[in-house]
Amino acid sequence: MSPRYRDFTEDDYRPRPNRRGSRPRTKERPAYESAVTGMITAVDRGRYRAVVLDGAEDRTVTGVRAARLRRTALVPGDRVDLVGDTSGAEGSLARIVGLQPRRTVLRRSADDADETERVIVANADQLVIVTATADPAPSEGLIDRAMAAAFDAGIEPLLAVTKLDLAPLDDIVERFGATGIDIVPCGLGPDGRVRTEELRPRLEHRLSVLLGHSGVGKSTLMNALLPQAERATGAVNDVTGRGRHTSSSALALPVGADGWVVDTPGVRSFGLAHVDPDSVVAAFADLVPATADCPKGCTHLADSPGCALDAWVAQGRAGEAGPARLASLRRLLAGLRG
Repeated sequence: MSPRYRDFTEDDYRPRPNRRGSRPRTKERPAYESAVTGMITAVDRGRYRAVVLDGAEDRTVTGVRAARLRRTALVPGDRVDLVGDTSGAEGSLARIVGLQPRRTVLRRSADDADETERVIVANADQLVIVTATADPAPSEGLIDRAMAAAFDAGIEPLLAVTKLDLAPLDDIVERFGATGIDIVPCGLGPDGRVRTEELRPRLEHRLSVLLGHSGVGKSTLMNALLPQAERATGAVNDVTGRGRHTSSSALALPVGADGWVVDTPGVRSFGLAHVDPDSVVAAFADLVPATADCPKGCTHLADSPGCALDAWVAQGRAGEAGPARLASLRRLLAGLRG
């Protein structure tokens, strides 16, 4: 052994100084007792807009996530804890240090087999499913899927129908009237403006989210409800029959008495990989009574022995739309089974 190390003992060891400092790390988190509560209204490239809900006059602040929330997705409707500069003055920046428990979560996946969920909005009370009577034609599959997602999340669904000047409401009422979902006409009035008098009172005192395919008139409806929204609008593609995306991000705005409405980008698909099959069945209120006569463990699919849904529909107890409704239900359930 080299004489240099022959007499070396543990007492001679000196640890190398920590380049990041000598303060020991701690798992204790700051209490942030001075934090104020805010609601996220918009998300834009790492910056979050939030309205401060401290009992005083509402003010909008811009904030960034603290490091502890770096992997936490924040969406419109989220209630968060804010510290730092919460004055809302131009150029000020607050820090989001906490996410409060969510009452409800509306989410979707890319398809029924995709396990990756995307949260659309938090703490919503009502899902306003927007559909047009024509141009583009109503997507009955999307309506059924959105209703199922709403029931699964504990959110009340509502159907807002636009473009009544192009086609009557009759077909939509025939298809969904027996479900118990409220159907609200929002077409053009005699003055050429979008009718909002029936929808507006339903948005007060609650957080609502507008959802629908591109081109159905969501942004037009939003602008009629709230002219200050200034949401971009577009036409339907003549070749594909699909709308063009005009709203690129979700935005929450106040409406009426203590109400908030969230406009979302148009969706092309609405996967239900996260939804319980019982919630899917619950979305078909016109078929639910028949399931009481189904055997235990019935999957309600066409190959399920003893399923009572076929007889229920054959007897006309689900109305004229019964066969189409049953086919839609079974498509959704089959998709979840993979």
